[in-house]
Amino acid sequence: MNDEKYRISVSAEGGGDCRTIEEALLLAKRYEGRAVTIKIGQGIYCEKIVVSQNHISFEGAGAEETVLCYGDYARALMPDGTEYGTFRTASVRIDADDFTARGICIQNTAGSGSRIGQALALYVEGDRILFENCRIMGGQDTLFTAPLPPKASIKDGFKGPKENAPRVEGRQWYRNCFISGNVDFIFGGAAAYFEDCEIFSCGEGYVTAASTPQNEKYGYVFDGCAFTGSCRDGSVYLGRPWRDYAKVVIMNSFIGSHIHKSGWHDWDREAAQRTVFYAEYNNHGPGADTGERVSWSRQLTENEAKQYLRAKVLGDWAESRLEKYP
Repeated sequence: MNDEKYRISVSAEGGGDCRTIEEALLLAKRYEGRAVTIKIGQGIYCEKIVVSQNHISFEGAGAEETVLCYGDYARALMPDGTEYGTFRTASVRIDADDFTARGICIQNTAGSGSRIGQALALYVEGDRILFENCRIMGGQDTLFTAPLPPKASIKDGFKGPKENAPRVEGRQWYRNCFISGNVDFIFGGAAAYFEDCEIFSCGEGYVTAASTPQNEKYGYVFDGCAFTGSCRDGSVYLGRPWRDYAKVVIMNSFIGSHIHKSGWHDWDREAAQRTVFYAEYNNHGPGADTGERVSWSRQLTENEAKQYLRAKVLGDWAESRLEKYP
């Protein structure tokens, strides 16, 4: 990659290079193969955004100030009368490597409930992806950390932009982010590291629905996070397996009283109890008591927990990012 860097400014009020993020991404194509920072000013940008160029960065004015939003949802109808389905609904879709976002809010504004169904705020597929100081907000299926599983379990279950594309098993890093939703609101097959994030349950359900590929060592790791919520005590599970080899580790984190005492759910598939890897270490808070956890979850030792530190899960690229942006 050429080390020369390019900057494009976006202002909804005018005065920047572009008024919309879509225009900025079209302009960035002039600099393919080079690092491009798109500086997005204060405002609400109601656009459906797709990033398909490597080495793009979004730099907002702050997660309370720069909001990227859209309102597609799975139960909405296409012109031919068929439903959108989950994977067409993302407000923002990242389909590239080496993407970074700082100081922005990404939201699906469709709401939640049986009339809405799944409604992605963010769909991320690629390697060396970083979201820092961001807000990612929705209801059901807020954040999809691709790849998709190899096959859908129901007909047309994966219909959408990447249904038949090769699966990219990338690494994703979420640092100092706020992520909210209710049912399966962090889901997918990536190796994803959540560091110092607030994971907020705004309704009863499940925090994670991992689909970690069978032979991958790492799935989701939450380190130093806070699991909070506005729902009743004991009404949320830490995770259930979208696929049978789901891996989730939660360590050094606060766990609120909204988390069910059993912690984890098998999605009514008893066989998954023998294949998932659900583990906790050194957590605290009213929901962190492991005395009544399901027997097929694990409590890590100190030495085992060291295998889930950032450098192990993400590799050298994350450490180099810290050197540039401590």
